[in-house]
Amino acid sequence: MKIIIPMAGRGSRLRPHTLTIPKPLVSIAGKPIVQRIVEDLSNALDEPVDEVAFIIGDFGKEAEEQLQEIAAGIGAKCSIYHQEEPLGPGHAVLCAAPSLEGHCLVAFADTLFKANFNFDINTDGIIWVQQVDNPSSFGVITTNNDGYIADFVEKPTEFVSDKAIVGIYYFNDGNKLKATLNKIVNEDIKEKGEYQLTTALELMKESGTKFLPSQIDEWLDCGNKENVVATNQRMLEIKKGSEKLVDDSVQLENSVIIPPCYIGENVCLRNSVVGPYVSIGNNSIVEQSVISNSLIQHNTKVRFANLQDSMLGNEVDYEGRHSSISIGDYSSMGS
Repeated sequence: MKIIIPMAGRGSRLRPHTLTIPKPLVSIAGKPIVQRIVEDLSNALDEPVDEVAFIIGDFGKEAEEQLQEIAAGIGAKCSIYHQEEPLGPGHAVLCAAPSLEGHCLVAFADTLFKANFNFDINTDGIIWVQQVDNPSSFGVITTNNDGYIADFVEKPTEFVSDKAIVGIYYFNDGNKLKATLNKIVNEDIKEKGEYQLTTALELMKESGTKFLPSQIDEWLDCGNKENVVATNQRMLEIKKGSEKLVDDSVQLENSVIIPPCYIGENVCLRNSVVGPYVSIGNNSIVEQSVISNSLIQHNTKVRFANLQDSMLGNEVDYEGRHSSISIGDYSSMGS
């Protein structure tokens, strides 16, 4: 099995947190978004993952090394491809053409999810979906009487279905997907100005591929600060029984942790109350503060603060009494 991860976008809606790192490498409950996607998919599959292919932009050497470590963490080969221009999701997947063969899972690194990924690998294809209130913002599917997908519609202006495609796909034959994507690019078949993956899915269906829909349990958005904070809360709830969330190296000095919280390596908490639903990255210091429902990344210092529903980046030095803030990496703010 190969896992293909298109993640070339920087995540403009999550700025300032994506000014220095791409959104898929923002940590939620202690792990980067893309690492959680790769691990959750790998753990759920009956077939071993032999390769993880990442399609990225110009993220730099450090980000690429981090992706290498994520693939190595599940015992898989890492392949890195670059999408030089934002030409659409179909084009992004085609950038990983050498890896598109055999059994392939394509998962866009935009959101997290909770789902059962047990499926029959002999199925032609599977598209994971979720019922949504506003289908005009998504690609959606319709089904026929046999339960197979009848149509793919990209961001419909009129209601046709409320079953939105969440960005996770299984293909029994990666080569067929590659050939179809090559066709739409070579023939310049665009929809809404881009090469859409849904166009390839429709062409594959017309040529005989039978796609089944599969419902996910939860779809956790990571689009902006408010959604990331909410997703961190839900991820802590989901992982509290299966992951070690508080590292043994944490220094507690007259402080209380109200679970569930993620507290990373060498974090120092002094005269503070932290939790519930707080994630604090490695080597951070919190003093004289009360923090709830917030994310604090690595190497950050917080003093004399009363924070909730907040997000602080890496290498931040913050002192103040704001209740809800969003501060990007390498920032300093005092009261």
